[in-house]
Amino acid sequence: MVFLADLNFSLPWQNPVLIFASILFIILFAPILLNRIKIPQLIGLIMAGAIIGPNGINLLERDSSVILFGTVGLLYIMFLAGLEVDMADFKKNSNKSIVFGLYTFLIPMALGTLTGLYLLDFSLPTSILLASMFASHTLLAYPMISKMGIAKNKAVNIAVGGTVITDTLALLVLAVIVGMSTGELSNEFWLKLGISLIIFTGIVAFIFPMLGRWFFKRYDDNISQYIFVLGLVFLAAFLAEAAGVEAIIGAFLAGLALNKLIPHTSPLMNRIEFVGNALFIPFFLIGVGMLIDYRVFFNDIETIKVAVVMSVIATLSKYLASLLIQKTFNFSGAQRDVIFGLSNAQAAATLAAVLVGYNVILGENQDGEPIRLLSESVLNGTILMILVTCTIASFVAQKGAAKLALEEELNHEEGDEEAEEKILIPVNYPENIEELIHLGVTIKTQSQKDALLALNIIPSDSEDPSKEKYAKKLLEKASISASATDNKLTELIRYDSNVVQGITNVVKENKATDIILGLHKDAGISGSFLGKLTEGILGKINVTALIYNSVQPLNTISRYLIVVPPNAEKEMGFAFWLLRVWNIGRNTGAKLVFYGSNEALKYIKQVHKKFSAEVAFVDFSDWEDFLIISKDLKENDALVVVMSRKNGASYDTQMEKLPKYLNKYFIQNNYVLIYPMQFNFDSKEYAPYGGSPFLKPLITTGVEGVENFTQLVGKLFKKK
Repeated sequence: MVFLADLNFSLPWQNPVLIFASILFIILFAPILLNRIKIPQLIGLIMAGAIIGPNGINLLERDSSVILFGTVGLLYIMFLAGLEVDMADFKKNSNKSIVFGLYTFLIPMALGTLTGLYLLDFSLPTSILLASMFASHTLLAYPMISKMGIAKNKAVNIAVGGTVITDTLALLVLAVIVGMSTGELSNEFWLKLGISLIIFTGIVAFIFPMLGRWFFKRYDDNISQYIFVLGLVFLAAFLAEAAGVEAIIGAFLAGLALNKLIPHTSPLMNRIEFVGNALFIPFFLIGVGMLIDYRVFFNDIETIKVAVVMSVIATLSKYLASLLIQKTFNFSGAQRDVIFGLSNAQAAATLAAVLVGYNVILGENQDGEPIRLLSESVLNGTILMILVTCTIASFVAQKGAAKLALEEELNHEEGDEEAEEKILIPVNYPENIEELIHLGVTIKTQSQKDALLALNIIPSDSEDPSKEKYAKKLLEKASISASATDNKLTELIRYDSNVVQGITNVVKENKATDIILGLHKDAGISGSFLGKLTEGILGKINVTALIYNSVQPLNTISRYLIVVPPNAEKEMGFAFWLLRVWNIGRNTGAKLVFYGSNEALKYIKQVHKKFSAEVAFVDFSDWEDFLIISKDLKENDALVVVMSRKNGASYDTQMEKLPKYLNKYFIQNNYVLIYPMQFNFDSKEYAPYGGSPFLKPLITTGVEGVENFTQLVGKLFKKK
């Protein structure tokens, strides 16, 4: 037994429990205290690290544990950046990312080389290596920007893409300069580097997604999935180092490779963000702060000179690159500030470069002291540059992100009422609850955290108390699934003698806008089921209805084939189901392939021009040849069929054959049947979306009567 008198409180602390507890309390209280004086959280953690570190009050050492957790945090930042990239927008703006990557690499390289040669009197190799340190940067402000809800903004995507380009080029410059200085630069060096990079990129880009899809299809345990993903991230980081580049490049590529397998709305994504932001990333920031040694700036004039010059040139060059990209592509001032804030912070690659350069010995001077590629003054100056650039980046990014979020909100017309969503999900089978909730989370507007309602109906003549207990158990499971995605679910239990009447009344009482009906995994779908459904529930309610059959997890679907019947654009619910399908594509990253008539596809293409998603269009209007679609359906594809009630404008008698087709030809794939929303003009007591004024043109005239369909759909999308 250890008594208080036996504990060692000498500095630095050695007790691992005390060390970890201290860091946790710093992570908790440092941001809270400094936020009161408007200091960003990440600067607060860096300052805290400087205070408690070996160069401050020496409370804690920067030992192997801090370095380990800090490395995890750094890789986490890059992994999250790759994971949260909007791939459709990323591809759409890839040229802009390349341009910014070249701007933010070439400008610092030019200014840095000239500065080293003419202001600091360094040799050419040292000057080029110094410039490469200015060219690289760390996405230190990314977690803060992500929390402010603008991670999908075009400016953020371009900055993230440009980061990979400039960091890769900067680290290649580092490898070349070190190779030249040590005499290892040869044709063999270039050959080995090229081959290793190709192999590394191929493994991460092609094998990782295959492994991920295989694993997620077979293992649904939350802990196993998280550990698997983390393992892939560190494997990619190791492969990057083995290929001759920094580990951060591997972590970012792992994020891109797993992007479509970890949807932004999934519980796994929520866990990844939570653990990183709560623990690993703060550890990294505290570790960076521990490097700061303020004493060297009072002992060495040369260090002060180098530090000031490095800080000014690094900041100026990154600002010029941000200003140039703003002028080139006509970005707003807020977008420029966000790009500058993301690209100005020097940390990871900069530290790697300075430590490598410092450890390269070129020879000895007359006193027998080693002549290094980068001197001790540059090493110390780099630490100050990291502090200065991180501070500037944090303030500018926070200001730009706040302004950009406000701009996005003000882009919507004043006076528009929000389209309040209520998605009802009747739950009957425990096997498909998670997938039903996941679909509900995926199709909804992400800013509405309380849009889901789960319902279980108990026969009113039942006196068995176990049925209510079982119903509560099902609803509790649904709530847990929703909370794992940071959404709130409303649990509803209803006693009714008739299931159809019970669901109908709940829809009306709660003003539900959509309903998701799940099929038992072993039961499939039958013509009698659809008949009862359309005559029963769909005949009495007018909301968008989705019938969902799940064979494999939603996040493992690579494409959705959406079959749209002729005259679908004449249905009043056309824009509403289109919104739901588009949300699936945007939130999962899966490709959407629309099969439909030219007239219907014309309206869908209007939406595609305004809202980014990976989309393809196929001319298809003869439903007698419906089975031809089965030839296009691959193993990891899902089928979405837009149906119609019998009195609907797009109803086709071929729809009655659909259950037979699904059970025979599509049994191995996920499928969703969608019944568009209708409007009952005889009933004024209930209107979908609360009777929002901006929806009246659509409700009263249909899609064909709306003068600007894209503008109307834009209002439906505005919370996206």
